[in-house]
Amino acid sequence: MNQSKFRKGLIDGLPIGLGYLSVSFAFGIFAVNSGLTATEASLISMTCMTSAGQLAAVPIMTGGGSLLELIVSQIIINLRYSLMSISLSQKLGADVTAADRFAIAFFNTDEIFAVASSQPGQVSRVYLYGLGVLPWLGWAGGTIAGALAGNILPAIVTASLGVAIYGMFIAIVLPVARQERPVALCVLIAVALSCAFEWIPLLQRIPGGFTVILCAVTASAVMAFLAPIPEEVAA
Repeated sequence: MNQSKFRKGLIDGLPIGLGYLSVSFAFGIFAVNSGLTATEASLISMTCMTSAGQLAAVPIMTGGGSLLELIVSQIIINLRYSLMSISLSQKLGADVTAADRFAIAFFNTDEIFAVASSQPGQVSRVYLYGLGVLPWLGWAGGTIAGALAGNILPAIVTASLGVAIYGMFIAIVLPVARQERPVALCVLIAVALSCAFEWIPLLQRIPGGFTVILCAVTASAVMAFLAPIPEEVAA
C-alpha cells in the first residue's frame, strides 16, 4: 500500500520536476553570472525551493546587501507559503508526524501544493514524500547543471539563457494581469516604482534589497486600498 502511494506521488511529481529543470537551469546561470560560485548557487537550490525568493536573494548577496535586507525580502516574498501550509495541513493524514510537517513544509511549492490539494480526501506522508522527490531533484539538478554550464558555455550563450528567468515571471504574471485589471495595475505600479528607484538620484541611495521590499509592499498596499477583495470572495 505504501509503495503504491509513493509511486503515485512520484508520477504526480514528475511533470513538476521536469518543469523545474528549465527554470532552475536558468537560475544557475543567473547566479553564476551575478558573482556566485557554482557551489554556492547549487547549495542555495538544494536548501531552498523558492524561485522568486532565490532570484531576489542573489542581487542582495552579490551586491553587498545586509542580512536584514535578505531576511525581510524573503519573509515578504515567501509569506504566501505559510498560507499554503495552513491550508494543506487540513488535508494531512493521521500518519503525518510533527517531523514530517517540517519536511513537507520544505518542499511545499506552489505546484506541489496545487497537486496535493487536488487529491481526494486526506493525503498520506508517503504520498507527499513521493510527490516532493522529483521536483527537488529537478530544482537542485537543474541549478547544478546551469551553474556548471555558466562556467563552460560562451558568455553570449549564458547571457541569453539568463534572460529565461525573467521570461518565467512574465509568463506567470501576464495571463493573470490580462484577466484581472487590479493585478495589471499593481504590476504597473511596481514597475513604475522600480524605475523611480533606478533613475531618480535621491532614491538610488536606497539599497537594492530594500527597493524590492518597498516596491512590493507599496504596490500591494495601494491596490488593497483601491481594489479590496470582498470578504465573501476572499473566503
